[in-house]
Parts: sequence; C-alpha cells; structure tokens
Amino acid sequence: MSEVIHLRGHLLIGPEEEANEAWVANGQLTFERPPVSHDVRTIEGYVLPGLVDAHCHIGLDPDGISAERAESHAVTEREVGALLLRDAGSPVDTSWMHEREDLPRLIRAGRHIARTRRYIRDLAHEVEPEDLASVVRQEARRGDGWVKLVGDWIDRETGDLGVSWPAETLPGAIAAAHEEGARVTAHCFGEQSLRDLAAAGIDCIEHATGLQEDSIQTFVDQGIAIVPTLVNIANFPTFADAGQEKFPTYSAHMRRLHESRYAVVGAAHDAGVAIYCGTDAGGQVPHGHVAEEVMELAKAGLTPIEAIGAATWRARAWLGCPGLEEGQSADCVVYQQDPRLDLTELKRPIAVILRGRQVG
Repeated sequence: MSEVIHLRGHLLIGPEEEANEAWVANGQLTFERPPVSHDVRTIEGYVLPGLVDAHCHIGLDPDGISAERAESHAVTEREVGALLLRDAGSPVDTSWMHEREDLPRLIRAGRHIARTRRYIRDLAHEVEPEDLASVVRQEARRGDGWVKLVGDWIDRETGDLGVSWPAETLPGAIAAAHEEGARVTAHCFGEQSLRDLAAAGIDCIEHATGLQEDSIQTFVDQGIAIVPTLVNIANFPTFADAGQEKFPTYSAHMRRLHESRYAVVGAAHDAGVAIYCGTDAGGQVPHGHVAEEVMELAKAGLTPIEAIGAATWRARAWLGCPGLEEGQSADCVVYQQDPRLDLTELKRPIAVILRGRQVG
C-alpha cells in the first residue's frame, strides 16, 4: 500500500456538508480508516476539492506555444491548487498530458474555431460559414467533450465588435457537436453574438460581458452557463487604448463593457444563471490566478460560498468530475484557515494532493 494520509479538521464536501476526517489511500479518498501497518501522516486544516480553472489555455504564451510551456503552465496551476483545468482552445495537441499523473486533469476543447481574419493570428481554425459545421464536428472528435467558437471579434468594416457567424449557420454547427457528444462554448464580448448563439442552442458562453436583461432571461430559461473571466476583463481598458486611433467606436464599446462587468455578472447571478470560475490564463493573464478570480466573482455579488462553489463543488459537477467523494480520486487542497471567512486564504494552500499524492 502507498502512503496513507489522514486528513483532519474540516472537509468541505459541499456548501452545506462537512466531515471532520478522511483518509487518502491507494490514490483514493475514503471516510473509513483503512487497515495499515505503518505510520499514517496527518494533515490538518480546511480541505476543499481541487480547484477548477474552467477557462484557461495550456501552452499559450505571449512569447509562443510549446510543449515545455504547456508543462510549465500546468505545474503553475497545480501549485496554487487548480487540479482540474478546462482548456478553452489551443492550436496544439495537449492530449499527452492525460498520461502525466503529476499534472492536473485536463479537459480540452480542441482548437478555437473563428471566422477568417476575425481572431488572433495562428491560434484558431479560420473558416467561412459554409465550413463551420464540419470543422465543429472535427474538433468535437479531437477534444474532450467541448468545442470552442469565437462568437464575435472586431469588424474592421464597422469599426466595432461584430458577430462572427450568420445566425442561420449556428444551429447546424451546434447540433453537429451535440451529435458527437460534445458541448459548445463561445468567446463573446458583445451583445448580439450571445443572443444568436443562445437561439442556436449553445451550452456556455465565455466572458459574456454583453449580457442584457433579455439575454439573461434566455440563459436562465435554457440553462446556459457563463464563465466571466473577470481577471481578464480587467484588461479591457488596455484593449480599448490599443484600438483608439483606428477604431474609436470599438474602444468606447470595450470601455462600457468593462465598466458594467460587475453589474452584468451580478444581474446574471441574481437571475439564476450558472456561473463558473475561469481566468483565461495563457494570453493576457498569467497562469495561477484562480483565487483572484474567485475573489472577483465575490465582488460581482456571489456570496463567498457561491464563489468558492464556482471553483470547486459546482464546477466539478458541471464538468463531470467528482469532488470529495468516497472511493474517488483524492484531488484536494488544504488551507490553514477557513476560506469561507476570508477568500484570500485560497492564495495560501498548505498542502495540495493530486491523485492521492502530495504534490505541494
């Protein structure tokens, strides 16, 4: 038998469920003391399921893309307790990480799918509307149950955010993903793209800064989730400044979306939209900032318990991964103080356990 760890103190199994002890044995979590013939190591504190970054880009870096950077990013996430990552688009195949038991669990969305010349160069499949459904089907087969679309981007003709796809092309593309057993999410900054995608049956929207009263209700009615990535939305003024000279309308639009970000997420939360924690790490945001995103969600109106849940219990259930459950993989993070009382405690893990081994 491998090393046995005794977790003692406060195991936060769910928002209203707590246990005072559990054991880690043979990589699994158990609430019954296992038979052992050697010493058991005890770790005491407040135990949460491994944190979730539901929107990051493993391997993407302002200086380039490589397997070495992907590994470095994954290690950085692991060190802060982010043990389940949804990679929301990558131009390189990172499926090799599934074989690395020392790295966080990774759910890949394949490569971004964008309209021609409507996204960051060299990152996405750039296609025209008539090819959208076939490329969606391709990426659904390549990924781990998700496909990522770019729903809007700056339109150089109008000088503002513009939808990427004719609305009539979207239902068939999303249906193609669903036929392959994949869910669909999309990058959306503006207002209209998320309306079109909601009408087409999308499952999730990233950023969602353009939500308004009517679209919020649609999201509630259809069960569409959002991942706001507020730590990245903080960069909108920088984006606006960069476009000010050539695209002043776009710049003003981005500033408005930035100013309303907390109100928008707060309104979505109050209405009942499912909200999950994601940082958009890998571009403008370095990896390892899940705790900061949880704190941003609290600023937007989620209670501390709800904000923690967006990065633990609820996020894991949404992505189909267990939390602190009998017989399941022991993926958890331990804190000295109660993070429910002080969210900054999430920045200070005293132990990180992945697949039953202490890795931090």
